[in-house]
Amino acid sequence: MNQIKIGRFIADERKRKGYTQKQLSEKLGISDKTISKWERGVSHS
Repeated sequence: MNQIKIGRFIADERKRKGYTQKQLSEKLGISDKTISKWERGVSHS
């Protein structure tokens, strides 16, 4: 899978479960900005 497809999957699953990016980030112990980057397929390099 490429980053765009993974990001789309994360966003779809998050929305399906009814979570905001903030709620998901709190559950995972990471920042909501990280969730946003993942969903947009932005690399951390």
